[in-house]
Amino acid sequence: MTDIGIRQVTEAPPTGFVGTRVPRVEDLRLVTGAGSFVDDVHRPGMLHACFVRSPIPRGRIVGIDTAEATALDGVYAVFTAADLNPEVHQFSYSLDAPGLPPVPRPPLAEGEVRFVGDPVALVVAIDRYVAEDAVELVVVDYEPLEPVVDYRTAHETTELVHAQCPGNLAGALSGRPAAELDPIFDSAAHVVRQQIFQQAYAPVPIETRGLIAEWWAPSGELTVWASTQVPHEIRGFCARLLGIAEHSVRVIMRDTGGGFGLKAAPLREDVCIVLAARKLPVALKWIEDRQENLMAGGMARHEHGDARMAFDADGTILAAAIDYVQNVGAYPTPSPLTAAIPVGMLFPGPYRVPAATFDVRLMYSNTVGRVAYRGPWQFESVAREVLLDTAARRMGMDPVALRRRNMLRQDEFPTFNPNGMPYSDVSPSETFEQALAMLDYDAFRDQQLRARADGRYLGVGTCTYLEPTTGGTPLHSTEGATIRIEPSGKVNVYVSGGSSGNSLETTVVQLTADALGVDIADVHTIQGDTALTPFGGGTGGSRSGSMLAGAIAETAAVLRERMVAIAAHKLGVPVEEVELTRGWAQVRGVPDAAMTLAEIADIAYFNGYDLPPGVPAGLEASGRYRTPHMMIWANATHVCTCEVDIETGAVTLLRYIVSEDCGPMINPDVVEGQIFGGTVQGIGGALYEHLAYDESGNPISTTFMDYLLPTATEVPVIEVGHVETPSPGPGGFKGVGEGGAIGSAPAVINAVIDALAPFGVELAHLPLSPAAIVALVDRARADLTGTVQA
Repeated sequence: MTDIGIRQVTEAPPTGFVGTRVPRVEDLRLVTGAGSFVDDVHRPGMLHACFVRSPIPRGRIVGIDTAEATALDGVYAVFTAADLNPEVHQFSYSLDAPGLPPVPRPPLAEGEVRFVGDPVALVVAIDRYVAEDAVELVVVDYEPLEPVVDYRTAHETTELVHAQCPGNLAGALSGRPAAELDPIFDSAAHVVRQQIFQQAYAPVPIETRGLIAEWWAPSGELTVWASTQVPHEIRGFCARLLGIAEHSVRVIMRDTGGGFGLKAAPLREDVCIVLAARKLPVALKWIEDRQENLMAGGMARHEHGDARMAFDADGTILAAAIDYVQNVGAYPTPSPLTAAIPVGMLFPGPYRVPAATFDVRLMYSNTVGRVAYRGPWQFESVAREVLLDTAARRMGMDPVALRRRNMLRQDEFPTFNPNGMPYSDVSPSETFEQALAMLDYDAFRDQQLRARADGRYLGVGTCTYLEPTTGGTPLHSTEGATIRIEPSGKVNVYVSGGSSGNSLETTVVQLTADALGVDIADVHTIQGDTALTPFGGGTGGSRSGSMLAGAIAETAAVLRERMVAIAAHKLGVPVEEVELTRGWAQVRGVPDAAMTLAEIADIAYFNGYDLPPGVPAGLEASGRYRTPHMMIWANATHVCTCEVDIETGAVTLLRYIVSEDCGPMINPDVVEGQIFGGTVQGIGGALYEHLAYDESGNPISTTFMDYLLPTATEVPVIEVGHVETPSPGPGGFKGVGEGGAIGSAPAVINAVIDALAPFGVELAHLPLSPAAIVALVDRARADLTGTVQA
């Protein structure tokens, strides 16, 4: 086995800008209200769009009368499926891998509506106010049909969400035959089985979806301003959609107020705006309001799993299996299998599991479609970590002791999990022990016992996970950068993406300053405009830091060689004696023999006779990095402590600790900010957020009065420790964008159930709302002879 170089991080004086807490370069404009979002864009004569949406979960469209709406003063047009849907040339995403089941995707509902909020018609007017008034005047005649509301029983009904999908099955995949593991389970000293249901919740970015599309008929060109994570994917998507050349589409991404996966692919409303724009003489803007966002923006997480593990008499894991079922709603984006397969593949987690299998099924229902959401495979950690706590209690062990017995050690990597996933360059045991030490776990257990004697119920929960980052999918496998050192010596670096709260501007500036040996104040970045920037996969899959580091390193190496050659030629020394630092080229050991970057640039651009032989003019280069890795692994441990009021059901989080290993940190503030944000989202999913439907298929949480989000008053200070295991990728960096949202919900759930352990409570359903907790305790008090499931 190789030494993978794990070390616990204590911040030391850096040698460059990478690894330092450089203030975020985007903060000044954002905190002063000077950011530029889609709704801040205004085009000459721009029109505004609003959607007519279905008020019923399923029904046949008998007729649409747009006459009164069209006659309203200020209305330009009302489009229906008959107007827009035939204009689709190709509706495909780059993430639609060959062999995946096809997903129905009409821009506007055609023939049948399939969820409350399904877009049926598009009103275009002089402003949003008129458009909303006109929406009320569009008369749609529906013939209600029986909806498929509960995805858990969708396979049993004769009603079909899509007629071409028997049994409402959207896709399925299995691991090794479950029967092969039966002898292990049959002979095991302990078998623990638990069914866990996770409610639907939503990405809820602070900036809702938004799009402006402007078609310029004389040249056949489309310009799109988008709130997105993937400007180049939108460009390719729109070109395929309209059947035009990719260079005829320009996508501009300015500031984006959060994406979380919701904005990782164009959705049906975006398609409608682009199709409608080609029929208009001016630009068309659509900004989603919050009710639309919660009703039709897309859901995540709605799923359940029947998880089981076999243990020997000492608590050593012998086998693990999960049967996983996911609700994909009516129109999932993109193929739901891309996120569902990892649930089964990753279920063994960071533990020594000799044998495993899984079964994954995806079900259509008459609810809003599933979209990508931060750590879309997160259920594997929920199911595994909750099951381990349950197993420990049933076997009379401490959950920490059970994990220590089974967690993979440093000397066991690289390895494969029993489902074939290759693990390497991770540190689960190290983060686990660091987090427990930060808490002082034994001291907390003593405190817990004293509190219970006083009638108070404290709990502690943990979650340790491995996260695949920087995946080598076709869309995500390469990233480009262009760097131009201007004649003044200032540096512009062009990269594909754009910040959506993940500080890519700061990250890119730091990486470039160090790669070129220039002062960070002299570096500026241009991002998110497909007319200017090299192609890239955007932000998703926790890829940006590693991939941009590779692209910048490839590009900067070309320029460094050129800069050193020019300086050595001018100073009359061999190139190996020249070093670049903070914008100066110096002869090593001779401080007075130096040139500024501006002087080097002046020669490169204006004094060709001073160039050394073979060195081209100018200081501009483009480079492209291609990852040779199927994935780069990150890992972390989350530890949560809480107090539960058994009379009111209120959960108070006491301490929250994360020990994270994302390799060397480009900027610790950025890393910790990503951890904080993801952790808060997981806390919300465990305790508060619920994108609920009633039994008839009507959404009942379409405002923030009903859809509860955690606020600063509910979230404790999040303490972060770092363990550093370099990855095999550029700079040793790993992704960190999604981990917080993966590890937090299981840790919180386990803490709450641990607090309620004296009542024999086990988890079955989320969220753990106050009402759910009170009901659990009441049932437990009424039945002290058995175990009560949440």
